Parts: sequence; C-alpha cells; structure tokens
Amino acid sequence: MAGRIPQAFIDELVARADIVEIIDARVPLKKAGREYKACCPFHDEKTPSFTVSPGKQFYHCFGCGAHGTALGFLMEFDHLDFVEAVEELAARYGLEVPREGGAPAPDDAARARSEAAYAMLQSACDLYRRWLKEHPQSQPAKEYLKGRGMSGRTAHAFALGFAPPGWDNLLGELGGSDEARRALEDAGLLAGSEDGRRRYDRFRNRIMFPIRDRRGRVVGFGARTLGDDTPKYLNSPDTPVFHKGRELYGLDRVARLRERLAAIVVVEGYMDVVMLAEHAIPYACATLGTAATPEQMERLFRAGADVVFCFDGDTAGRRAAWRALENALPFMRDGRSARFMFLPEGEDPDSFVRAQGAAAFEAQMARAPTLTEFLFEQLRERADTRSAEGQARLKEEARPLIERLPDGTLKTLATRRLADLIGLSLDRTEDALGLRRPGARATRASAGGTRAAPGVASPARRAVTLLLHHPELAEAAGDVKDIALLDTPGAGLLAELVEFLKNRPHLTTAGLVEHFRDHPQGRALMRLAGGDPPPAGEALDTELRDCLERVRREPAEARFQELRQRVRDGSASAAEQREYAALAQARGAAPG
Repeated sequence: MAGRIPQAFIDELVARADIVEIIDARVPLKKAGREYKACCPFHDEKTPSFTVSPGKQFYHCFGCGAHGTALGFLMEFDHLDFVEAVEELAARYGLEVPREGGAPAPDDAARARSEAAYAMLQSACDLYRRWLKEHPQSQPAKEYLKGRGMSGRTAHAFALGFAPPGWDNLLGELGGSDEARRALEDAGLLAGSEDGRRRYDRFRNRIMFPIRDRRGRVVGFGARTLGDDTPKYLNSPDTPVFHKGRELYGLDRVARLRERLAAIVVVEGYMDVVMLAEHAIPYACATLGTAATPEQMERLFRAGADVVFCFDGDTAGRRAAWRALENALPFMRDGRSARFMFLPEGEDPDSFVRAQGAAAFEAQMARAPTLTEFLFEQLRERADTRSAEGQARLKEEARPLIERLPDGTLKTLATRRLADLIGLSLDRTEDALGLRRPGARATRASAGGTRAAPGVASPARRAVTLLLHHPELAEAAGDVKDIALLDTPGAGLLAELVEFLKNRPHLTTAGLVEHFRDHPQGRALMRLAGGDPPPAGEALDTELRDCLERVRREPAEARFQELRQRVRDGSASAAEQREYAALAQARGAAPG
C-alpha cells in the first residue's frame, strides 16, 4: 500500500497547474474579459454560466454551483478519486508522486509488474474475445448468449469472451516465459494446487466479462460457468491492480456518458448490466457480488448525483437493500438522492426488461421509494408507533442512522419525519437524538443581536472570504493568536488561515483550498471560494482589519446581550447585575 502524498507536493502541483489548459482540453473555453466561459459540463444549459478564473485557478458554475480547482475538475469530469487525480496531473507535468508515512512509493520494479499485469489482462481479454468467435468449443457460449436475447453488437460493446474447457489454454497461449507467467499470476489469471506445485488457468468453460476501472483498463474478470461448476459466477481475486470492493462492473461505460443522466442504476449481476444496455438502458452498473462498499458509494455519487439501487423483491433482496442504505447514509450530501427499487417476485432486471421493456423499467425506477422513505418504512415494521414504547423504540432505532447523515437539509428533514412519527416537536426530537440543526445556534443568538442578520455575512465569514479571494491580505492581519482562542464560530478557522498565509502571500485561491481539502471546514471554504470575489483595492486591507476587530469584540457583545436579557426578565443574580453594569459602562451604554 502506497503511503500518503505529502501536502507540500500537492501544493507545488496545484501551483504549477494551469486550470484553463486542463479544462479547455475537455470543455472548449472562450475568453470573456479576464476569465473564460463555457456551457457547464455538469448540467444542461444553453447560456454559458461556467466560469474559469486563471487568476484564482478556480472554476465555478453560477447555474448548478459546481466549483473547484484543477484537481477537483479532474475528479468530477474524469470521475477520478483524489489520488488518481493527483497522479493524472503529476503525469501531465512529468512529476513523480512521492509518498510518506513509512510506506514507500512503488519502486520501478513494482510499477513495472503492475504495468505487465495490465498488459496481460488486456491480452487475455483479446484472447477470450477471439475464442468466443473462433474456438471449436464456443458454441454453447454463443447459444447461451443468444438464448438470453443478446445481440452481437452488445457482446462486442462489452468485450465478452469465452474461456474454453481445459487446464492450460490461457497458460499455453500467453505464458511462454517466466516473466509472462509471473504477469499471469499478478493479474489473477492463474490458480494453483494447495502444495503450490501446479499452476493452471483460473477460468475454464466460462463466459468472460472483463471488469474495467474508470480509466477503461481491464483489471479483472467476472465469469459465468457453462457447466455444473461452482460457483456459478466467479470473480478475479484481489490483486495489485484489482480490488473487488472498489470497482463496479460497467461504471466505466456510465462515466463516459457525457449527457445528463436521470440516474445511475445499480444492479446485482453482470448479465443485468449487459441486458439493460441491450434494451437501451446504458446507465447501469453492478457491484461484484457484495453490497456496495463505502468506496463504491463514493465512486457512484462522483459519477452521478442520483443513484437507484435495484433489488429482487424477496426477503434476501430487502436485506441487501438495507445494507446498501446503511452504507449510503454518510454520502447523502444535499443535492444527492438514492432510491431503492424492488422488482416483482421472481423477476430480475434482465427478465423484467425483456418482458416489459425499457419504459416500464424506467417507470418502476421513478416510483421507487427514496432513501428516507425506505428507511422509515423499514423502521416502522420494527416498532409499533401507536404506543409510547413503540415510539421510544423507533427513536432509538433511528438515532444511529440519522447520525450518519451529513449535516444539511436531508438530515433535518429526516429528523422532522421522525418527530412526526413519535409525536414530538423538531427541537425536542433533536434534543432527544443529541442533534443540533445547522444554524440553530446562530439563529437563537441572533435574537440577542450578536449574530449577523439573515443574508449578512458574519465578520469571521467576511474575513475568511477576503482571504480566500485575496490571500495576500494576510500580511495586513497582524497578530491573531488572541482570535485563535475565541469560542466564536469561525474564529479558529480565520486565525488558522491568517497564520498559514503569512508565509505564502503568493498562494492562489486554488492552492489555498486544496491545502485545506481535508480540513473539517474544507467544503465550506470551497463554496466560499466559488462565490463572487470582493473587488480588489486598497480598502480591502482596512476591511479585513475591521472584521478582525469585530470578531474580537463578539464574545463580550454576546455576554452583554445575554446579561441584559436576564436583567430585563429578573433572572440575573447580584453578581450578574454588577457584571452587566460594568460592561454597559465600558461600552458607553445606559444599563437597562
């Protein structure tokens, strides 16, 4: 396992990257003043609202809100994870990606073995395809595929193949040297006896389904038996280039569909994916024999915001759906949706679409319950909400699930739905779950006048925005160690940004947000960076210093407002009355 990529290298890489060049190679840009524009690649539009700023090295869409750096664009557009995007960008500039944390980067020999494994997998794929067409024992495979209603066009599109009966067909064709046999081994294409003395073809008398990563490289195979061998479906083992819990069969094809997808549908088998494509539903992919893992969830939602999980309608299908729901919860940020579709008993996607057609399948998708609908449907089956005991049980069953949702609107709405079911107010339900609505503290405090009015940025937020768009302003901030100690929302982050930027005055907006990508407030910083920039000018220095002073005064102001309210309603102690009088005198206000 490779170690962590040093942050200093990521900073250097982002500083070297030209976001205009990177995006223009994928989405043609047009010059518009100091910036560049295009129709957004992430949503349908006729008037360009997608803007790329070479100064900030940042992109932002004013239509759908998509925003980010060169790395972020590669992740979203090419459907890469962060490490893959770093490697892609580094390769563009001829840089070697270093590693740290005690685990060295792959050496030349290890990289060469991985490349040899990729090449061998592709060679095996080509050979399996040729054997499906030409091998004298391939007729049962052809008849099986035709019997399922598959056209030659679809079989060709998915590069289906055939592994003949026998122990050494592949080994005999491709294992002509020690290096080749080692590559076959590294690729997971050979199996062996328990004593290790005999090596032979892993896949025999099976229809072969090549599994590709998001770059389109063959990384493994799924294989369906044509005889009585078990298991009926067999996957490649985990190898240095293939991890079953990471890949999804067919996701590489879905990712290449540049048109806006209504949804990505996740099914349970290779044939389901292939046969849905046969019937003009090309946006299906499949897990590799297990419930979708967290890593697969991240890849699914990176490829599309709306995911439909399709299961058989029996008890086993509903258990699998519940496991998928549990794994999906942490990834349900606002703007994403998940549905859970159940087919009639005895049907799978293949049989359903052959019998009723694509329109009926898509109609079933549209009627599928959402994640929260399915969640509460299942929870209500476990607890009778007509009794107080049942309501209490429902609350306890729901607590760990709702806690796993990211903070945002969906979490609030799920809590509100629970509140309705157990007969409590939203506030009391949140208290019972130990949750706090985003912004609730600020809303309550604003009644005392210590928080910004709706639509008006707090001093800390305004200062952070200034620094994001004009990092060079940090030099005007002065000493902020006192701000770092304040218990004011945003004060700690503000002080952290100032201290970080003082020694990096020439850092771009992109470099700053990438450095803070994994910070707890990284997403918030990315959103602020995507907004309209403050106008440049000397007055920004003064504005930043003013914001910092207002942040420093906020705790005293909050305490003053709290004490004034207690004095007015008669709940203040004698000590609190004296404290209030002193604060009022210090700020020149009349007590009362």
